[in-house]
Amino acid sequence: MTDVGAALAGFSALFALLALRIPVGVAMLGVGVAGYGLLRGWSPLLAYLKTTVFAQVSGYSLAVVPLFLLMGEFAARGGLSRALFRAAYVWMGHRPGGVAMASIGASAGFGAICGSSLATAATMARVALPEMRRYGYSDALATGTLAAGGTLGILIPPSIILVLYALLAEQNIARMFIAALVPGLLAAAGYVAAIAVYVRLRPRAGPPGPREDWSARLAALGDTWPVAATFLLVVGGIYLGWFTPTEGASIGAFATGLAAVTQGGMGWRGLMDCLKGTAGATGMVFLILIGAGVFNAFLAFTGLPQQAAAAIAGSAASPWLVLAAILAGYLVLGCVMDSLSMILLTVPIFLPIVGGLDFGLSAEETLIWFGILALVVVEVGLITPPVGLNVFVINGLADGVPLGRTFRGVLPFLAADMIRIGVLTAFPAISLVLVRWLG
Repeated sequence: MTDVGAALAGFSALFALLALRIPVGVAMLGVGVAGYGLLRGWSPLLAYLKTTVFAQVSGYSLAVVPLFLLMGEFAARGGLSRALFRAAYVWMGHRPGGVAMASIGASAGFGAICGSSLATAATMARVALPEMRRYGYSDALATGTLAAGGTLGILIPPSIILVLYALLAEQNIARMFIAALVPGLLAAAGYVAAIAVYVRLRPRAGPPGPREDWSARLAALGDTWPVAATFLLVVGGIYLGWFTPTEGASIGAFATGLAAVTQGGMGWRGLMDCLKGTAGATGMVFLILIGAGVFNAFLAFTGLPQQAAAAIAGSAASPWLVLAAILAGYLVLGCVMDSLSMILLTVPIFLPIVGGLDFGLSAEETLIWFGILALVVVEVGLITPPVGLNVFVINGLADGVPLGRTFRGVLPFLAADMIRIGVLTAFPAISLVLVRWLG
C-alpha cells in the first residue's frame, strides 16, 4: 500500500470508529498509533509518545485552556448569566420574539467571558428557557434559539478553539481575538434578524412581553458591569501587551471567581465543583489534542497534506473554488464530528493548501481570515443534524420537547449562518478591519 493509500485507509478507519460511537479522541489516538507504528516502526512510535506528546500538553501556552474553562465555570456560578439575560430582556423583551432575542444577546455577552459553546448553551438554557415557556413561546423557537445562541460561545472572544487554531497556525492570539469580534457581533445580529422574520411569519410562536421603564433598563444594564470589565480587561489587556494570553486568562478566571463569591454566593463546595468541572473538560480537550497530534503525525509521514497542496497549486483551480470546497468539507464534517476535533484534525491538512492560494492578502492576513471562516463553519456544525451537540444539550434540558422539534427550530438560524458564511467569504475585510485598524 502506498503512503497516500495508508492515509486514506486511516481516514476510513477513523470514520468507522466514529460511526461505532468511539470517543473521537480515542479514535484518533488509536488510528494514529497504528498508522505511525506500521509506517515508521514501533520503537520510533514509543519515542514519539515519550517525548513529543508530553511536550505538547505541558507547554506554557496551553495553560490558557484550563484557565478559560475555569473562567466559564466561575461565570456560570456567579449569576452573571442571569444579569446578562435580565439586561437584554428589559431592553428587547417587549418586542415580538423579544425574549428569544434577549437570549441571543445574553448568550453573546456570556460568550465574552466563557470560551465554550456547550457551557454557554447549557447555562443560558437554565436561565432563559423557563422565561420563554412562561410567555408561551413555541418549543421549536425556544430550544432552537438557545442552541444557536450557544454557538456564540466559541466565536465571541475569548474562545478556546480560537486559541488552539492560533497555536496550530502560529498566529498571534490577540490578533485572532480581535479578528473574531466583528464576525461574532454579525452572528448575533443575524440570529436576532432570523427571530424577527420567524415571529413575523408565526406571531403566536413568540409573543411580546411587558415593556419596562427606563429606570429598570438602566439598572439592569448597570448590573452587567462585571462582564464588561472582565472582557475589556482580558481581551484589551492581551491586545495591548499588558500580559500574555495565559496571564490574561488567569486574571479573567480570578475576576470571575471573585464575582462568583461576592455576587453569586459561591462557597467552598461550589469552588470544588468548578475545579472538578474544569478538570474534566480539560482532560477531554487534552485527550483530543493528543489524539489529533498522533494522527496528524501519521498523516505527515504519508505526505498527504503536502501532496494535496502541491496538486492544488499546480492545477488551474480558482483559489475561491478551492476555499469553497474546504468550507463545504467542514460543513459535512460538522454533521459527524465536534468542533474541537474538526479544528485539530483538519487545520494541519488545510493550512498548507490555503497558504499557497492567492486571495490578494498577505500571508498573515490569509491565515487569520481562514481561521475566522473555519471557526464560523465549525460553529454551524454545532447545530447541524445528525450530531449537533448544542441541540442535544438543549434538548436534554428541555423536558418533553422532541429532538426533531429542536432541529426544526434551528433551521432559521442555519439560514442566517449560510448568509453570514457567504458574506465573510466574499468580503475578507469584515474579519480583518479591526486587525488592520489597530495595527
